[in-house]
Amino acid sequence: MNVEAELKNILGEILSLGDRAERFTDRTQLLGSLPELDSMAVVSVITTLEERFGIAVGDDEISAETFATFGSLRGFVEAKIAE
Repeated sequence: MNVEAELKNILGEILSLGDRAERFTDRTQLLGSLPELDSMAVVSVITTLEERFGIAVGDDEISAETFATFGSLRGFVEAKIAE
């Protein structure tokens, strides 16, 4: 599974970004830069990540740093898959 492509799909769907998510790079700022990414959206993203990637995310694992950039979120997901 291509984590980067699937993560772009998830963010695009949940945040209704259209094709904007396709242009995300590892440096793309997320939390604080995308008005669509509010606290409720973060919960939806986490739930969808768990479902699509078959991972479990504990409450203590989520921080602002995780959602700071597309790259930090991708790295988090890849680390969870590797566990």
